[in-house]
Order: sequence, then structure tokens, then C-alpha cells
Amino acid sequence: MDLDVFIAAHAAEWDRLEQLLSRRRRLAGQEVDELVSLYQRAATHLSRVQSAAPDPALVARLTTLVARARSAVTGPRRAGWQDLGAFFLVGFPAAVYRTRHWWVPTALVCTALAGLIGWWVAAHPDVQSAIGAPAEIREMTRPGGQYEAYYSSSPAASFAAQVWTNNAQVAAISLVFGVFLGIPVLWVLLLNTANLGVALGLMASAGRLDVFLGLVLPHGLLELTAVFVAAGTGLRLGWTVVDPGPRTRRAALAEEGRTAIGMALGLAVVLLVSGVIEGFVTPSGLPTWGRVGIGLLAEALFLTYVLVLGRRAVREGATGDVAAGDRTAAVPTAG
Repeated sequence: MDLDVFIAAHAAEWDRLEQLLSRRRRLAGQEVDELVSLYQRAATHLSRVQSAAPDPALVARLTTLVARARSAVTGPRRAGWQDLGAFFLVGFPAAVYRTRHWWVPTALVCTALAGLIGWWVAAHPDVQSAIGAPAEIREMTRPGGQYEAYYSSSPAASFAAQVWTNNAQVAAISLVFGVFLGIPVLWVLLLNTANLGVALGLMASAGRLDVFLGLVLPHGLLELTAVFVAAGTGLRLGWTVVDPGPRTRRAALAEEGRTAIGMALGLAVVLLVSGVIEGFVTPSGLPTWGRVGIGLLAEALFLTYVLVLGRRAVREGATGDVAAGDRTAAVPTAG
């Protein structure tokens, strides 16, 4: 495409569109029709320039022009409580359900690996010696030791907030840095799985596995599920860089990136619930079966929420992405 000829042919249309956008008075009906027509043509021109002759100055001008025109045509839209409700009833469960083929295997592999590490630590005293001195390990695993005291080391509300913040950061890292081919996500998963496996093995070697599970399961089921969902989404985002499918890589990353950002909000709420359980239920005086029962109930409710609402939303065409009206306009062109 000859860029100079293209500019000469369409500059008058762009100037006219700028004039209509700059008018302070209310446009007449004929002018509104003209504005819409010029906006559509300018969007087409922008797409053609980006694909055939991406001149930075022209692309910048047309991008600004199209954005202004789109705002004028569609009008400003403010998010409300209805949007928030739609997100938690449709968007978030749909996004989690769509990524189940990533986070379910992630959960199974990490759980199996943590169990394997735990067995390895428990069955090999030399491995325990490499982890810490015998006195240190006894201090961690004894009744009232570090593993147990951790859950009552701070006031319940403060502890719940601290746990929530930490877990939300782990989930956010998995979601955001997944774009780097998922490598940071794998590292975060490895660290968390190794820590869990080591603690499991040390407590098992001390004959206190039941105590450890009674402390971890109440909040850990929901907490780890949220982390696995975040990690699976991050890995999916990383794979999108490698294989965007039928979409262009830019469009695929934009869609999956918007979905991941939305999931960060939803998972923050899930992790808030697990943080409250960890702060108030785990260190409570409830019997072990009662504390574990609360954890199982929270996990069952979340999985039911995802499977029921998520499956229904996906069948109706939801993907977890923002509404079509809030996405950047894309006009297909040929040649």
C-alpha cells in the first residue's frame, strides 16, 4: 500500500470526523449518521494501516481518532452493582470452568508431588538432617511447636488479613506472570509444593500427621484450590503465547489477559474466605472433625458453584472476558 496515496485519499474524511467530534453543540440527526459512518471507515483505515503499512505517526493519529469517535458513538458507560453481580454469577465461574483442563491436572500433579516429597522426607532421616538440626525439627513438630503455634501467633482478624494478602499475591503472580511462557508459575508451584511436602514429611516422622492434617485441611482445601486455579490460568496464558489458535496472537493474549485480570478479583474473594477460615476456624477450639468439616463444606460449595454456574454460563456463550461492548473495536480487512 502506498501510504502517501492512502493519506491523500482519506485525509478529508479524517478531518471531517475530527470536526464533528470537536463540535460542542448537539449534532443533528444527519450529522450523527455521518459521524457513525466516518467512525466505521476510520476504524477500517486504522486496521488496514496496522496490517499493511504501520506508520507510527499515522497509527497514533487514527487510534486516537477512532477512540474518540467510539466514545462519542457508544457513549460513556459506568459499571454498577448489576455488572458486579453478573461477574460473580456468570463471568468468574465461566472463566474458572473454562480453565478446568489446566488447573485440575495442576492440582493433581502438585498434590501427588507434595505427597511424594512428604514420604521421602519422613522415610529418610538423612534428608531430615539436611533440612535442619534435630533440635530445630523437634521444636517445629512438638506439641505447641512452630507448626501449631503459627496459626495462633497473631489475633485472628490480623492473621486472616495477613494470610489473605500473602495468598492473593501468590495468585496474582501466577496470573500476571504466566505470560512469560508460564515459567514463573511453575517456579511458584514448585516452591509451594516443596514447602507443603517438607512440612508433611516432618510431622509424619514425628508421629503427628493427624495433627498436621487437622491444621491444614480446614483452610488449605479452598486456599490451594484457588492457588491451583490461578496457576492453571497463568499456564494457559503462557501457552497462548506459544499457540494462540485460530485467533491472532495479539487478540488471543488480549482476551486471555482480560480474563486473567478478572479472575484475580474473583480469586481474591475466594482467598478472603479461606483466610477467614484460617484465622478463625483453624486455631479454634473446635474438634478436628468440626474444623475439617468446615473446610470440606467450603471446598464443596466452591466446586459446586464452578461446576453448576460455570457450566451453564459457558453453554450460554460466556467466556469470562469483558462484555463485547467494553472491548476494543476490531474491524476485519482483506488485503
